[in-house]
Amino acid sequence: MWDMGWWRRTARFHPYALDAAAAVGLFAISIGEPLVDPSPTRIELSAGEIAFSAMVCTAVALRRRWPLPVLAFCSAATAASIAFGAARNLSTFAVVIAVYTVAATTNRATAVVAGTFTALLLVAGAIYSSSNGSWLDSEKIVLALWSGLATAVGDAVRNHRDYIVAVEERATRAEQSREEEARRRVAEDRLRIARDLHDVMAHNIALINVQAGVAGHVLRTNPEAAEQALGHVRQAGRAALDELGTVLGVLRQSDDTAAPTEPTPTLNRLQELVDSFHRTGLAVKWRLSGQPYPLAPAVDLAAYRVVQESLTNVHKHGGESAQVRLGYQPDELTIVIENDAPPGEPAADPVAGTGHGLLGMRERVTAVGGTMHAGPVPGGFRVRAVLPARQEKTP
Repeated sequence: MWDMGWWRRTARFHPYALDAAAAVGLFAISIGEPLVDPSPTRIELSAGEIAFSAMVCTAVALRRRWPLPVLAFCSAATAASIAFGAARNLSTFAVVIAVYTVAATTNRATAVVAGTFTALLLVAGAIYSSSNGSWLDSEKIVLALWSGLATAVGDAVRNHRDYIVAVEERATRAEQSREEEARRRVAEDRLRIARDLHDVMAHNIALINVQAGVAGHVLRTNPEAAEQALGHVRQAGRAALDELGTVLGVLRQSDDTAAPTEPTPTLNRLQELVDSFHRTGLAVKWRLSGQPYPLAPAVDLAAYRVVQESLTNVHKHGGESAQVRLGYQPDELTIVIENDAPPGEPAADPVAGTGHGLLGMRERVTAVGGTMHAGPVPGGFRVRAVLPARQEKTP
C-alpha cells in the first residue's frame, strides 16, 4: 500500500533526491518503451536519441533550482525533436513537468506566459514536421492541452500552498496574541493583588506600629494609656487578619467567575473608618456636599481606598488632624483629603513608607476613568481625586 505520508516527508526533506529518482525513471521509460515494443514497426533508438533523452531527463532533475531555464531547454529540445521527427514522444513528459514546476514556483502571470509560449513552440514544431501544416490536427491539440493542463495544475498547487502558509501565519499570530493577552491578564492580576494586599494591610500595620510605639513609651509612666494602646494594637491585628482572610478567600475562588473578586468596603463604611483613626489619636473631620447617590461598585471601592490610604499616610507621617470632603456632582464624585503639616519635629518613630500607596491610589482611580493629584500645599498636603459617576434621574 502506498504511504502518502512517506512520499510527502521525502518530497519535503529530500526534494533533489526525489527529482533525481524521477529523472532516472523518466529516462528508463523513454528508452525502455521502444525496446520492449513487440510490434514489427517499432522505432529503433539511435545513440544520438538516447543521449538527447538523457540530457532532457537530466534537466528535469534541476527543475527546482532553475525552473525557467530548464523549461526553456526542454521546450526547445522537444520542439526540435518533434520538428525533425526524431523521438517525438521521449521528452514531451519532461516538458509537462517543467511547465508544472514553473507554474508552481512562480506567479500566475509568469505561469500563463510560460505555458502559452511552450504550447506554441511545441505546436510549431509539430506543424513544421507535418505534411499538411494544419493547426487543427489532433496531435497538435493534445500537445497544447498538455501544456495548459500542467499550467493549471501547477497554479492550483501554488495557490493551495500559499493558502496553507497564510492559514499557518494567521494561526501563529493568533497564538501569539493569546499568549500576549494571557501575560497581560497575569500582570493585571498581579498588580490587583498587590494593591489589595497593600490597601488592606498597610492601614492596620501602620496603626499597630504607632500604637505599639506609644505603649512602649508610656508603659512605665502611664500603664492605663499603655493598656489602651495595646487594645488598639489588638483590634488592628484582628482587623488585619480578617481582611487578609478575605483577600486570600478571593484568591482561592479564582476559578469561580461568578464569585466576587474583591473585598468590597464602600463609602457607607466611611464613618467606621474615621472612628478607627480617632481611636489612634488622629482627628478626622469629614464633610459631605451634594446629594449622595449610589455609585458603581468599582468607583465606590476606589473612593473608599483613596480615603483610607490618604488617612493612613497622614497617620504614618505624624499628622494630628485631617479633613475629608466628598462632593457629589451629577456626573462625578470629588474627594479631597487635606492635612496640616505635623507641628514641630517629625514624629519620633515615623513609619517608613514603601512608596506604593500613592501609586496604588492612582492606579485605582485611573482604572475607573478618574484623575488624581497629590502633593504638598502651603501648610500641609492634599490628595484630590475626581471619579466618574452618574446620578440616575428620578422619573
